[in-house]
Amino acid sequence: MNINQICAESVRMGASDVHLSVHRPPTLRVHGRLISIEEKPLSAKDTEEFVKVIASPSHIAQIDRMGGVDFGFDFDQEKGIRFRASCFKQKGTYGLVLRMLPTKFLKFEEIGLPEKVVTLLNRPRGLILVTGPTGSGKTTTLASMLNFINENHDSHIITIEDPIEYYHPHKKSIVTQREVGVDVPTFAEAVVKALRQDPDVILIGEMRDLATMEAAITAAETGHLVFATLHTTGAARTVERIIDVFPSHQQSQIRVQLSSTIIAVISQTLIPRLDTKGRIAAFEIMISTPAIANLIREGKTHQIPSELQTGAKYGSRNLDSHLLELYSKGIISYDDAIDKSYDPAYFAQQASQSGTVKAAHPTLAKR
Repeated sequence: MNINQICAESVRMGASDVHLSVHRPPTLRVHGRLISIEEKPLSAKDTEEFVKVIASPSHIAQIDRMGGVDFGFDFDQEKGIRFRASCFKQKGTYGLVLRMLPTKFLKFEEIGLPEKVVTLLNRPRGLILVTGPTGSGKTTTLASMLNFINENHDSHIITIEDPIEYYHPHKKSIVTQREVGVDVPTFAEAVVKALRQDPDVILIGEMRDLATMEAAITAAETGHLVFATLHTTGAARTVERIIDVFPSHQQSQIRVQLSSTIIAVISQTLIPRLDTKGRIAAFEIMISTPAIANLIREGKTHQIPSELQTGAKYGSRNLDSHLLELYSKGIISYDDAIDKSYDPAYFAQQASQSGTVKAAHPTLAKR
């Protein structure tokens, strides 16, 4: 199979990712599982040819110089099908992982976001963080949020991405999309420059370093609605991660700044469904309240999880309660729920007390 045939098969099977590695047949990730689509393993010549088909000469030069490169490419322009490619060197050969980029914006009910989170998108300023591991659906959630603003507000939206994933056409808003490494050198510089471009909303594809975090917090403080992602799990861990990046002498100041700018942390993970094909998102949501702002300011972020349990009326929820809800409805399995939970012992206890645990769960027996 050539690269076009492999991509076409991934579209047909609804795969999220394509893995192309020497000594392994072309492999797709479908609903979280890895499936090989032919028997013959790929050779070093195969993967090199794949890279040459989709990568530009400058991309190939960057792989040889830096060991890897990420970029987006169009597979079927007519249908709007695009992939994000990560090409890299391993054991002296080329390897590729392709992520199929969704072609449509999802509605909030399809994602599973509660209405109280949607109301945050009408706020004029502040920081909204969407977090989770790679492949947890952060990009889809953020794209749907920006599309809501694009359709309902006359704003100037600036996105800073590496690479650009969703294309946002101008609707009620003006949308400027900048790609790191193509349109601007770094995330941090792009945020600083964006402040001179009359923005209302800024999306930062990933807060990777101190300079980008500083720029994001400053942008939120100076009257802009800022969205950003982090590869963290949980609201408390996200806040701690940001604070820990800064030198110790600045951490007290950053706590104060975060406490006044952060609007929400939405942490998500994808779990295989039992009731139908596909996966469903489980969320931990922290909506900032005076109590949570005080915990951040005073360095008591370890108390945030317990505060989420009492903040349901504001739209907050902890991950384990959402997992329990999904499990009790038969949407996800017990093993998957307890594997994703932050506190497996607590989850097992709550599931047992609610009467949702079946008689003989091997995982529960182990725990």
